[in-house]
Amino acid sequence: MSDPSVRRFYDDMATEYHLIFPDWDTSIARQASVLDPLIQGHLGAGPRRVLDCSCGIGTQAIGLAGAGHQVVGSDLSPRAAARAAVEAASRGLRLPVAAADMRQLPFAASVFDVVVCADNSLAHLLSEQDVIAGLRDMGRVLRPDGLLVLTVRGYDEIRASRPTAPPPRATATPEGRVITFQLWHWHEDGEHYDLEHFQLVPAGDTWSVRTRHTTSWALTRAQLTGFVAEAGFTDVVWHTPDSTGFYQPVLTARRASR
Repeated sequence: MSDPSVRRFYDDMATEYHLIFPDWDTSIARQASVLDPLIQGHLGAGPRRVLDCSCGIGTQAIGLAGAGHQVVGSDLSPRAAARAAVEAASRGLRLPVAAADMRQLPFAASVFDVVVCADNSLAHLLSEQDVIAGLRDMGRVLRPDGLLVLTVRGYDEIRASRPTAPPPRATATPEGRVITFQLWHWHEDGEHYDLEHFQLVPAGDTWSVRTRHTTSWALTRAQLTGFVAEAGFTDVVWHTPDSTGFYQPVLTARRASR
């Protein structure tokens, strides 16, 4: 991606990413319970050939594979993608993975029915050129009239208030609670922000503090809608958390038939 800190960020988090969830397996199941009906609502009953092009450790990919879809995962972080495959196998599922930049996906044209890009991953592309390049390559690997599913933070509201920190999260582990929180440092343009990610891990009577850094682009719905259309998609629809039960706004769009 355009910022080399992104791979370092997710490589470093690969073994501990599940700790940002109160219960990762519950989140896997809950997200699949939203995304699978959304896919079926657009394409009909499956199973479908699905690419999760920012699969991370497999939160969406594992859930969709468990729902019966033929899922392939790719991620900029080789460590995260490798863990996703291992986690899927431990649950009796097959998840082929590749380490890849979403702007240069290592797949043939028109081979997937669905491309998923979830968990605010697109926001790590920091320029219009990079975002459109990523979206165009997602469209390239989709079959004509295939479905794009993007999820991002609700940046319209966030841009208005420019918070300096989202709420912290606590995850219970056998060793004690792990506390995860972030600090956001906004750029002068009011659109980009540097993210400091902290995890406080129990270490006997004290804490081990782990820090990571990356940068994101707070894309509004209007900006992303425009970029998706410019990349050649049609039928762009936003689905709010209130309507889906998903924790982020979801954008769906179709690759143009011709």
